[in-house]
Order: sequence, then structure tokens, then C-alpha cells
Amino acid sequence: MEVQNLTYVTEFFLTGFSQGLEIRILLFVAFLTIYILSTLGNSFLILSYHLTPQLHTPMYFFLCNLSFLDLCYSSNSLPKMLLDIFSKERRISVIGCMAQMNTGLFLGETECILLAVMAYDRYIAICMPLYYNVIMNLKICRNVTIMMWLGNFLLSAIPTILRPLVFCGGNKVDHFVCEILAVLELACGDISFYKTIMFVVSLFTLLAPLIFIVVSYTFIILSVLKIRSTNGRSRTFATCSSHLTVVFIFYGPIIITYMAPANTFSSSQKYVSLMYGAMTPLLNPLIYSLRNNEIKEAIRKIVIKYISPQ
Repeated sequence: MEVQNLTYVTEFFLTGFSQGLEIRILLFVAFLTIYILSTLGNSFLILSYHLTPQLHTPMYFFLCNLSFLDLCYSSNSLPKMLLDIFSKERRISVIGCMAQMNTGLFLGETECILLAVMAYDRYIAICMPLYYNVIMNLKICRNVTIMMWLGNFLLSAIPTILRPLVFCGGNKVDHFVCEILAVLELACGDISFYKTIMFVVSLFTLLAPLIFIVVSYTFIILSVLKIRSTNGRSRTFATCSSHLTVVFIFYGPIIITYMAPANTFSSSQKYVSLMYGAMTPLLNPLIYSLRNNEIKEAIRKIVIKYISPQ
């Protein structure tokens, strides 16, 4: 096919979910509730960190970053999804789609690395407590965070800049957001470059962090088992339980989606992506606030000081 005979796509149509009115209303109420609660929960955690000096430690610094990530993650997809529920066409421009796709990749990759960094923080705190303040001081944590955000931004943006995707055929994205696997289904020409990039990036931003987390917690468990006191063991492991829960919730759907054979896409995967795109940002602040006495106390003081009537 000659280039001059191609008709290039300038906008996409997202298929979304069911077309039934009752289902649309139910979905709108559900996703709006999820978005409001996740926004409030993550905002409260960020506010708690900044207003409570006792939380100015590496563990809560990284938790603040996680909350900000989840706030951005849900805002990248849910507002557009809510607008599209009652729309007949669900249009999005190619530029808007690429922006949403790359933002989602950037935030997802950053969260994978951040969860590994948080596991390392717990490993140092439990296995090497005497060196914790030296290894995990706030200056080092800030530098690591800057490198993590900048590095993942470049990883997600450079492939698209080097070889922009071209769309000249179908324009119907079988998803409720511009997920890269669904978008690649509509790209023209050879997409092996993107498949290779996705595989390599997945090794460094998905598989490697997961292996690092498993190794870190293996050493943590071995260290905890050496503690003679039962109360000491349960108290020490309690500081890790919230993080482990978040890891399981986030990594499970991500692996199902992006580590599938040959990075292929199926319609069912858009439902799986709801877990890390909508539910994880909602569950993370709940998990950390309900299972962490310091955060609960900080939130209680903020509510009493700034919200409750005098």
C-alpha cells in the first residue's frame, strides 16, 4: 500500500462498557464514588504527611509519593471514563489518546519502582536498623525519588518520540481508556519495535522490581523469625503487612495484562485493568490508614484541628 493512498486516523472512539441505560447509571455512580473516595483518601494521606512532623520519615515520605501517584493514576482515566459513560461516540483525539497512554505507562512504571524502593526501606529498617538513618536519610530518599520519576518519564516518552505511532485503519479502541495494548491493535505497519520496547521495559520496571521485592521480604521474614518474642515478631511484621497487601493487589492485574504471551490484547483485559487503574488508588489509602496507628492518629488530629467545629 502506498503512503499517499493511506487515510490517516485523527481521532478514536472508545468502546467503553455496556450500552444499557440502567447499567450506565450504575457504572457512573460506582466509578464516581470510587473516584471521590480515592481522591479524598490519597489527599488525606498527603496532607497528613505534610502537617505531621512525626511522619517526616523515609517510610511515610515514600507513602506520600505513592498517594500522589495514585491520585494522578485515577485522574488519568476516571474523569474521562465518567464523561464517556453517557456519551454515544466516546471520542478522543489521537494526540489526547497518546497523552493518556503515555501518562498511564509513566505512572504505572513509577509505581512498580516505588513499591520496590518501599520494600528496600523496610528491609533496611528491620534487617539493618543501626544503619537505617545513614542509608535512608531524607536527602537520599529525595534524590532516589527524583531519579525514579525522571527515569520513568523518559522510558515512557522516548519510544513514542523516536518512532511515533501511525494509525491509518480502524479507529475503534476496545477499551474505556487508551491502554497501550489496545491502541497497538490499531497501529499501521510493523509494531515489532514497540513490542520489543515493551518487553525490555517490562523486565526493568515490572519483573525486576517484583523479584527485588520478593528477595527483600525473604530476608525480612528470616530476620523476623529470629526475634524471640511473639509480640516483637507480630509488631515488626505489622509494619510490612500493609505494603505487602498493596504489592499483591497492584502487581497481580499488571502481570496478567503486560506479561501475557507476546503482549497480546483481549477484551477481557480491560476489566482486569480496572483493578490497577481504579481500585488500587482507592484501596491503598484505606489499607495504610486502617492498619497504621501513626497515620490514624495523624488523621484524627487533623480532623480535630482543621475540620471539626470549634
